[in-house]
Amino acid sequence: METTTNKKGRLPLKEAWRLHKEKYLLIMPFAIIFVIFNLVPVLVAMGLSFTSFNMLEAPDFVGLANYIELLARDEVFLIAVKNTLLLAFITGPISYIMCFIFAWLINELPPKPRAILTLIFYAPSISGNVYLIWKLIFSSDMYGFANAWLMKLGLIDSPILWFENADYILPILIVVQLWLSLGVSFLAFIAGLQTVDKSLYEAGAMDGIKNRWQELWHITLPSMKPQLMFGAVMQITNSLSVSAISIELAGFPSVDYAGHTILTHLHDYGNVRFEMGYASAIATVLFFVMLIANIIVQKMLRRVGD
Repeated sequence: METTTNKKGRLPLKEAWRLHKEKYLLIMPFAIIFVIFNLVPVLVAMGLSFTSFNMLEAPDFVGLANYIELLARDEVFLIAVKNTLLLAFITGPISYIMCFIFAWLINELPPKPRAILTLIFYAPSISGNVYLIWKLIFSSDMYGFANAWLMKLGLIDSPILWFENADYILPILIVVQLWLSLGVSFLAFIAGLQTVDKSLYEAGAMDGIKNRWQELWHITLPSMKPQLMFGAVMQITNSLSVSAISIELAGFPSVDYAGHTILTHLHDYGNVRFEMGYASAIATVLFFVMLIANIIVQKMLRRVGD
């Protein structure tokens, strides 16, 4: 039986179901879970962002009042935006490049060393005691590793109060975030490098590719575009959603809000004050910031290999 397509070259819904119903049935459980637990909450949050809602009384429609308050009058939110963007612009690109470089180097090793090093590099991102380690390093007394070594080297005379001084908080958070960044993106790059067709390198050599850098740009990266896209999405999401690191290390709220981020601001209004309408406005702003950042990065990655 012949199939017909519409003007855009797509199959009508009934025809697509007839040809691919087994595939649709297989993905249906995930699609239902995604809609219920992801899509619906996002839409509900967008709706609540136009209301005043304290979880005890019915939502009261206030229009754009939450957004006006958030963007024009909330000085702490502006500090949070500044801190979040600094974290994102510094840790996002650096951690993305680090993930790829480490994955590229480790991929050149034999299978057993590759598996061991992959585990070593990935372990910090899933470690449950990661904050305890950094608290010990930057403890504000002479027993903290950083203070102990600096005093031993004669660089300081008395312990530095790392998390009581606003000047040190954000740089420390950047270091910790970079240390934790070799996570899912790193594994995706390892997997992507494993799937590159080796015959492409032989064909490239015959077409004039002379060194590893040309191989990387014209063969490896174009062959890994799905993994590069996925890694970019994960890194953008991670760099714009820093919260637990700040709360665990710098406290909540941090000194002079030096470690305050958009997500900790959301935590404040959603989990502490229970002003859910205002918290939903914060979440909606963060959602669109992530969406715009992803669109820009994906457009840039489409040019890889051109």
